[in-house]
Amino acid sequence: MAPSISLLRQLLSRPTFPCVSTPPIDLAREAYLGVIRLHEKLTTEAAEVFARHDITAAWFNVMRILIGGPPGGVSCQYVGERLLHRLPDVTRLIDRMEAAGLVTRERSTEDRRVVTIRITKKGRTTCDALREPIDELHRRQFAHLSRTALEQLVMRLRNALDRP
Repeated sequence: MAPSISLLRQLLSRPTFPCVSTPPIDLAREAYLGVIRLHEKLTTEAAEVFARHDITAAWFNVMRILIGGPPGGVSCQYVGERLLHRLPDVTRLIDRMEAAGLVTRERSTEDRRVVTIRITKKGRTTCDALREPIDELHRRQFAHLSRTALEQLVMRLRNALDRP
């Protein structure tokens, strides 16, 4: 049954966002929105650097995990637990990285369910080539802050992350 014209008029006359008439956004919401906007800005700038090297932020993250991990390689689970951004399918991510020659996978002969991932020479070279451009990007992103302000920001972010 189609809605009546009067019902449609009623619905259309209501404000789309009822909160428009409420008091200004409280500080917690303002802080949340600021963090989200800052995240978007920072990650967009980083994505531009990664794109110049034909990789993604997730690929860079995986390569850093592999370089910092045990020398014999790691499992997909190990990588998934350490990613900065949770991904639903680490295996497909590794598939694409393997196709690009950045990582290798080796299935265990004792237990076929176990797959060890290692970074290749090309992966290490790519990651090493990005170290300075990424460090320089981060310096530029926070150049407007004094050392003290930056230390305070780091401390406050850690405190926010450690909340119950």
